[in-house]
Amino acid sequence: MKIKSVLSVILFLGMFVFLNPLQAEDKTVKLPAKEKFHIYLLIGQSNMAGRGKVTAAENQPHPRVLKLDEQGKWVPATDPLHFDKPKIAGVGPGSGFGPMMADADPDVTIGLIPAAFGGTPLSRWVKGKDLYERAVEWAKKNQDRGVVKGAIWHQGEAECKNPDLYNTYQKRLSGMIVDLRTDLNEPDLPFVMGELGEFLERPGVSTVNDAMHKISKSVPATAVASSKGLAAKSDQVHFNAKSEREFGKRYAQQMLKLQKAAKTK
Repeated sequence: MKIKSVLSVILFLGMFVFLNPLQAEDKTVKLPAKEKFHIYLLIGQSNMAGRGKVTAAENQPHPRVLKLDEQGKWVPATDPLHFDKPKIAGVGPGSGFGPMMADADPDVTIGLIPAAFGGTPLSRWVKGKDLYERAVEWAKKNQDRGVVKGAIWHQGEAECKNPDLYNTYQKRLSGMIVDLRTDLNEPDLPFVMGELGEFLERPGVSTVNDAMHKISKSVPATAVASSKGLAAKSDQVHFNAKSEREFGKRYAQQMLKLQKAAKTK
């Protein structure tokens, strides 16, 4: 009898192990209809990836905001959204952007593609280079699941020490925006750039910020999110968590303005 009992337990456990993957699969996120799934690219360097401190109390996912994880699966958008540098990734602007975009339209689900990577120059974000091509690939793979509705960008700290880089920022970023729209077959894709922090003490900060504002006046469907009054962490390079969330809301405000303007054309 004891042997039969042991065998029964083993058989039961074996069935549980066999069935468990199916149970896990049942809990995966079910995507809405394509036209109701609005996808946004989050691109740039560390202040887009996020370095704000993650706290459990503020890390509750919005029911209609998802993120693409490292395995290419859509999951609830908890912090950190990015996985560029797992040991230091934290709260970024996407954490404020996603919920505000979802709240603006209760009929849609927001999908965030976290493609930013800390410390990277603009030269890796132009057509033909690794980070640009990776972001485009991730977006294209999901165009049959949803509609790519825009991109938000924060980068420039890496350019601010070299005059050859910050003095050519406007031309290079403008070209990248054009290429991104072409490659995604979205010629009017809204593109929102974020100012570098007021606290950043590098020679090219004002030049990079001016370049973004000039782009917003010369390249259609682009805008700039202000960093005015946003605070830094102790490193004086990265926005703190509270400021990152606020920054994300400012990105969303600009994105919504661009989308509203597009509807009136």
